[in-house]
Amino acid sequence: MPESTEHVEGANTSPICPLNEDIEDEDVGGANTTPMCPPNEDVKDEDVESGKTTSICPPKVLRVLVAIAVLIAGLIVGALVVGLLAGFNGYWKGKSECVKDPSANCPFSKAAVAADSEKCSQIGRDILQKGGSAVDAAIAALLCTSIINPQCAGIGGGVIFTVMDRSGKVKIINSRETVPSNVNSNLLKSCPKTTEWSMNRWIGVPGEIRGYEAAHRLYGKLPWADLFQPTIKLAREGFPIPYYQGQHIPRIGNTSLRELYLDKNGNLLKTGDTVKFEKLADTLETIANEGPDVFYNGTIAKNLIRDIQDAGGKLTLEDLASYGAKVTDAWNISLGEYRMYFPPPPSGGAILSLILNIMKGYRMNSEPKTTDEKILFYHRYIEALKFANGLKNHTRDPNFSSDKTAKNLTEDSFANRIRSLISSDKTHDPQYYGKNSYLDSIGTTHLSVLAEDGSAVSVTSSINDEFGSNVLSSSTGIILNNHLNDFCGRADNIFHGERPPSNMAPSVLKSQSKTLVIGGSGSEMIPPAVASALMNHLWFGKSLKEAIDTLVVLVDSKSEVKLESKLEKDVVDGLEAKGHKVSKFYNTVNAVEKADSCISAWSDERKKGKAAGY
Repeated sequence: MPESTEHVEGANTSPICPLNEDIEDEDVGGANTTPMCPPNEDVKDEDVESGKTTSICPPKVLRVLVAIAVLIAGLIVGALVVGLLAGFNGYWKGKSECVKDPSANCPFSKAAVAADSEKCSQIGRDILQKGGSAVDAAIAALLCTSIINPQCAGIGGGVIFTVMDRSGKVKIINSRETVPSNVNSNLLKSCPKTTEWSMNRWIGVPGEIRGYEAAHRLYGKLPWADLFQPTIKLAREGFPIPYYQGQHIPRIGNTSLRELYLDKNGNLLKTGDTVKFEKLADTLETIANEGPDVFYNGTIAKNLIRDIQDAGGKLTLEDLASYGAKVTDAWNISLGEYRMYFPPPPSGGAILSLILNIMKGYRMNSEPKTTDEKILFYHRYIEALKFANGLKNHTRDPNFSSDKTAKNLTEDSFANRIRSLISSDKTHDPQYYGKNSYLDSIGTTHLSVLAEDGSAVSVTSSINDEFGSNVLSSSTGIILNNHLNDFCGRADNIFHGERPPSNMAPSVLKSQSKTLVIGGSGSEMIPPAVASALMNHLWFGKSLKEAIDTLVVLVDSKSEVKLESKLEKDVVDGLEAKGHKVSKFYNTVNAVEKADSCISAWSDERKKGKAAGY
C-alpha cells in the first residue's frame, strides 16, 4: 500500500516527486516565487518600479514554460496510464496466478508451502497466517497428507525433518521407524519375497508422532491440538477422493484396507466419490487432546499393538514405549554460492551430495542443447547415479555402524575420484559400480515450507511401499508401514532399535540472499530427482517449475536406466548405443525458494500437487 498522502508541513508529499532540495533560500526570498521560472532577466525596470510583483513569467518565457508543462503533463498522464494498466494486470495476475499458480511471475511475498496436494498446501499456509511456525505448518500439512494421500504416508510410518531457524541454524529430527525387539533374526533371508502383498513381518515401530512432538517442542508456536483440527474435520466429514489416491485404490486387493474404501453396496470407491476416515479422525482427536504419549503408552498404543499382532506383526507395547526421536546437526556441502544442509545417515543425503559433487566437476553452466551434448550429459549423469547406488550400503544407522565412509561420500575429493572412473564413451557391467541389490519401492511424501521470519522446513515422510504393509489397524484407522524391508540388499543383519537406511533427502540451501527448500518422494527416485531439479535450477538457470518439470533419469537396483517418456527418441537411442538398458517411471519434487523479497513455490504436477502461499 502507498504511504499516506496526508500533508506534512515542510515535506514534499508527492509519491512520485523528489524533495525540492535544489531550491535555494534566495529563490524563495526573492520576487520570483515560481520554482520553474528562470531569473527575471526580461522583466523591465518599469515593471519593478511600478510595484508589479506578479510571479507570472513574461510572454517569451511563458511560451517555453507552457511547452515544458504540456510535455511534463503528457509524461505524467502516460506514466499514470501505464501504471494503472500494470496495476490492474498485476492485480488480476496476482489473483489468478499468485494464489493459484505459484510458478507465475507474480511470486508470493511472505511465505509458502509446497505439499503433494493443493488442499494440504493450503492447510499449511493457513497455519502460517494464524501465526504458526514453519514446523507448525509442516505438521498440519503432513497430517492432511495422511488422508489425502494415505497410500504414501501417515502416522503409522516415520519422518525426517530438516529445520532451519530464523538465525540460519539447521537441525535434523529423525523419527524413522525402528526394528522391534523380537524381530526374526532370519528376516532378511526372505527379502526376495517382500514384493508380495503380505508384508506384516516388515512393520517397524512407528516414529511419526514422536517426530512431530520433538519438532513442535523445539520450534512450535501454536498449541499442539490446533495443528490437528483441519485434518480431523476433513477425515470426519469426508471429501471427494483425489485423482492420485483414486489411482491406487484398485490395487489394494483382498486386504484389510478394503474396509476403508467400500460403499454401502460393497463396491470399491473411486476417484470423485466421498471417502471418510472416521476411526482415524477419532485417533487424531485423542492425540490432539491428550498429547503424543497416548500413542506410545496409552489407549491408542494398546489398540494398535493388538491389531498389529492379530495381523501377524511383531511389535510390542514395550517397543512403542521405548521409542524416541533423534535430534542431530545437519551435514552440509558447498554448492556454488550455497551451503546445502541435509540429514546424515541413515538418510539419503550423502548419496544426493555425492551425485551433485560428481556433476559439478563437469562445470556446466548452461543446459545441453544439441543431441550429442544431451547424450553426453545424460550418460555422465547415469554413470554418477550408478556409482551412487553402489555406495548406498554405507548409509547405515550410525548408532549401529560407522558413518566414516558415508562422510567421505560428501567430500569433493571422493567425487573427483569417482568422476575419473567415468568413461565418456561407454558404460560398464554392474559390478564395476559396487554392490547394488536393494529393493525398489515407490512410496513417500515430501513438503517444503518457508515462513515469514525466514525459517524453513524440508520434511519427508513415508510408510514405504504403496499403502505400506497393507495392514490397517481397524480400531485406530492407522495404516502401518513396511519399512523393515529397506534393509534388504543393504544389510546382512539388523539390530533392535536400528533405523533402516533411507533415500529421504530433505534439504535446505542457504546463500547470502537466498533460501531454497527442496526434497522429493518416490523412494529410490528421490536422490536423482532432487539432483536433477537442483542442477536445472542452479546451474542451467531454469525457474523452479521448469527445473522440477524437467525429465528425470533413474537407475534402478538392476542398473537399468529408467527415463520419463518425454525424453527425445534420438537421445534414448544414443544412450542405448552406449550400453544402457532403458525403461520408464515417474517421481515428484516439491520446493520453495526465497530470493531477496520474492518467494516462489512449486509442487510437482506429476502427483497433481499445487503450492500455496501469501
